[in-house]
Amino acid sequence: MEKNIIYWSLFHQGPWKMYLAATVEGLCYVGSNHKDMEELVNWVQKKLPHHLLEQNDKKLKPFVDEFTEYFDGKRTSFSFPTDFHGTPFQQSVWNALNNIPFGNTHTYSEVADILQKPKAVRAVAAAIGANPILITVPCHRVIGKNGKLTGFRGGLEMKEKLLAIEKHHIIP
Repeated sequence: MEKNIIYWSLFHQGPWKMYLAATVEGLCYVGSNHKDMEELVNWVQKKLPHHLLEQNDKKLKPFVDEFTEYFDGKRTSFSFPTDFHGTPFQQSVWNALNNIPFGNTHTYSEVADILQKPKAVRAVAAAIGANPILITVPCHRVIGKNGKLTGFRGGLEMKEKLLAIEKHHIIP
């Protein structure tokens, strides 16, 4: 029955406080900074309604450790497995986001071009907005064509802070 359990833990380091959740397959959800448990509960009810949530700090420790390293400026990518829950198109977009290098940004149009779907910018933007695994799948690295920060589930302040972390902690 472990297959229908989503384990969660609250990651808290300095100004960062977010819920992390994983299945036995890998990390499946990263919450917005300083949002309450309700954000995670709503996502599970919508995407994985037959799963139960169970707090388990021990099972989430490998994920928490890598997030700690990221926020400490000691990690530019994540090595743990992820467990995406979205449409095939959404998953193709999320996989493309993983190719945006640490400390860099792409526009929504550039992501659409990478996917060879230049006319699907709105669909790409919607898929990016539906990304359940913030930071790990770096949707914060996608900006508007004019260079402005646009839409982010965690809010524009969180997006701005993540981009600043990456700009100032580029690891050679």
